[in-house]
Amino acid sequence: MWYCCYSVGEKIVKEQATRINEWFVPKFGPIKFRIFVGMMFLPYTGMCISFSIIGSLISPTIAWDRIVAIILIYFSALGISAHAADSMGSKKNKPWGDHFSNLELLIMLVSGLIIAYGIGTFYIVFFVPLLLPIAILEGFFLFAYNYEIWNGFFHNNLWFSISWGSLPLLAGYIMQTNSLSYAPLVLSLVAFSLSYLEINFSRKYKKLKHANDKRGSKKLELRLKITSISTILFSITFLIFRALQITF
Repeated sequence: MWYCCYSVGEKIVKEQATRINEWFVPKFGPIKFRIFVGMMFLPYTGMCISFSIIGSLISPTIAWDRIVAIILIYFSALGISAHAADSMGSKKNKPWGDHFSNLELLIMLVSGLIIAYGIGTFYIVFFVPLLLPIAILEGFFLFAYNYEIWNGFFHNNLWFSISWGSLPLLAGYIMQTNSLSYAPLVLSLVAFSLSYLEINFSRKYKKLKHANDKRGSKKLELRLKITSISTILFSITFLIFRALQITF
């Protein structure tokens, strides 16, 4: 592992070059702010949230408060809690260093889950009981994947793609309809494929970064940008079309 150093005020901070200098980490602000934003992997979290939005938008009718709710649920549960768990549960290395203590990470983990499951419980109890199985599965995967339980059985591309690709899309649709149909099931396979593509690129990208292969890592970085940003832009476009009631 290689490091670089820079001065923040009078303090010298060690940076892990493979993470702190990633394209999705802001180049400004205090080191903890940069690490916190980077930890959330916003382009990839954005993909997951986009799947939940797309699942919501294929419903015949839209309850807009539920779209806001599903966005908050996945941002809190994945963007904050899952990535805090990943930093705590990593058995090989600490890609973000030790800038956050285990207590601080635990607070992030618990806070995100309280928000996500607080919102989810309200809608499950009063409107969409069918969301409960998804909530249970996502909670399980959050811990099983990030803490690498059962010797890392769930810490692979397959389960990642199911938990942060297929299930969010199904959750979005269920959040609107409290039902399932062929359309969301088929589209969940598309979400699975995109998530699998993203995590596959990401793992190869990290290996090339560690090997200091700048040319190879740049190519994969471009593929990651295209995959994540195009997914996010598609969901935003779809959202605007549904909001304006534009049809073809």
